[in-house]
Amino acid sequence: MASPAAGVVVIVGSGLIGRSWAMLFASGGFRVKLYDIEQQQVTNALENIRKEMTFLEQSGSLKGSLGAQDQLSLISGCLNIQEAVEGALHIQECVPENLELKKKIFAQLDQIIDDQVVLSSSTSCLLPSQLFAGLAHVQQCLVAHPEGIVSPSDLDLVMSDGLGMRYAFIGPLETMHLNAEGHVSEGSRGSGAFSCQTAVEGRMSAETRQAEKADAVPVRAPCEATGLPYRESRSVESPAPNPTTRDQWGAGQSSWRPGAWPQPRG
Repeated sequence: MASPAAGVVVIVGSGLIGRSWAMLFASGGFRVKLYDIEQQQVTNALENIRKEMTFLEQSGSLKGSLGAQDQLSLISGCLNIQEAVEGALHIQECVPENLELKKKIFAQLDQIIDDQVVLSSSTSCLLPSQLFAGLAHVQQCLVAHPEGIVSPSDLDLVMSDGLGMRYAFIGPLETMHLNAEGHVSEGSRGSGAFSCQTAVEGRMSAETRQAEKADAVPVRAPCEATGLPYRESRSVESPAPNPTTRDQWGAGQSSWRPGAWPQPRG
């Protein structure tokens, strides 16, 4: 466990990823400053972290040797970027996945840090050469994620028993959309996120759209199960199942249930 005297870790951005990083560093005993530009955002983030840590401790899943209260005492909020970086040994950028915004943040940090602090980005798809171009402290920059090392067999397991099951029903784009909170607001700001409604409507066939004008069976988008906003659309009747799978699927039934994989056609 790190000693709090060793230095401060700064998290730039208090969204889902920023909060998660803050909890991870606190679990290792580091003092953490959670920086954002809005007081309410920081306040909400700290409250969310408190609830998450309390839940993790009660369920026996809290990381580190410190209890929830001790870890919480290591995390504080900050609204001034210059105050935030004082004494910092590591800065983890966690702002939205927008190249110009991230470049602006790193340019600002580049002017106020010393030659020792590490500048790290949580980007998932932007190139380091784009993010850090022209910075005086470019040799101190990197992209980092808390993933550890995964074996080929474990990666196959994640895909086959995890994502693969999900992709069979909602696909990778809708999975991406449902993977974190804030999807509706992010989509409305034009960040590139797909709204659940858009993802569902986008995969409707021409026949389905035509059926909206006919006497078809009303169905609700899959978003209903997640508690997200949905739009009632209309879809044609499901075709009768293959005779070899009727007993498994049920006549006219179109929803999957465990153990009900259709058999290959002969």
